[in-house]
Amino acid sequence: MLKPEIEDGQASLADPQFRADVLAGLERRPRAIPARWFYDRRGSELFEQITDLPEYYPTRTETSILAQIATELARQVPPHAALVEFGSGSSTKTPLVIDAIAPSAYVPIDISGEFLRDSSRVLSTAYPDLLVLPFEADFTRPLALPRTIADAPKLGFFPGSTIGNLIPLAAVDLLRAMRASLGQGAQLLIGMDRIKDKDVLERAYDDAAGVTAAFNMNLIGRINRELDGTIPEDAFRHRAIWNDDRARIEMHLEATRDVSFTVEGRDFSIASGETIHTENSHKYGARDARILLRAGGWTPVAEWTDPDGLFAVYLAEAQEPRPAP
Repeated sequence: MLKPEIEDGQASLADPQFRADVLAGLERRPRAIPARWFYDRRGSELFEQITDLPEYYPTRTETSILAQIATELARQVPPHAALVEFGSGSSTKTPLVIDAIAPSAYVPIDISGEFLRDSSRVLSTAYPDLLVLPFEADFTRPLALPRTIADAPKLGFFPGSTIGNLIPLAAVDLLRAMRASLGQGAQLLIGMDRIKDKDVLERAYDDAAGVTAAFNMNLIGRINRELDGTIPEDAFRHRAIWNDDRARIEMHLEATRDVSFTVEGRDFSIASGETIHTENSHKYGARDARILLRAGGWTPVAEWTDPDGLFAVYLAEAQEPRPAP
């Protein structure tokens, strides 16, 4: 997918899907814009800062799990497998998997093209003998992966509990798209955040330093830059709330006063207290996670968690479908 960006005030054409999603999201009730549009270059940089925050436990917990399972992972993944990372970002956890399985190639896939290329160069420098094939794409749809890895066994890597950003129906569709991209017999290493105390969860998504708030507010800045928007940023605030019924943290941009603005020349208005829903982060119990994987066409074969049960990592296989138990 083409992901245009605006750097240093230089104009560029907006992604047509970004335009469509924003305009449709502002018109619907309740208002909502897909979370994937957080990740322009600035958004990607802010997210990397979030992962280092003391309140944000998922990154350090998952990293600890990956470090501890290296030996077991090496036993379970076939030799010379190609490592395919969905939504690779800065690939900070990837070296743990590379060191464990010694892949024949690494294919990072991300929608943020410039950020993807920068992180790929860093990884190529760290692993000069590893074939790195950056792939700018929307991985929510089945992809034709590089022919170079066509005959290699494949390990998909989807860390960070990014699967939790999707409602369950979309999460199942994504898992099925990953299966279609990787093929039957492939494996998937995926992180999933666990349900836990409400206060712990809300602090993780509303940190004291305000980095997550800046990450959320950057979406308004991106709309203004790329879609000729006139949304006043000082009329909105970041909100993160736990929705117990749906087992998810929700992020919203809440209007602090009545506000009117334009996007692409179209008029919109939002009353004080109304919100634009920008992200979900679903949390899964152990059984929930295994059911989700099976619904997406993946059979769980191993599960690891930290001593406090905050986070889990699963290894699953795209086994041959069976019509009955």
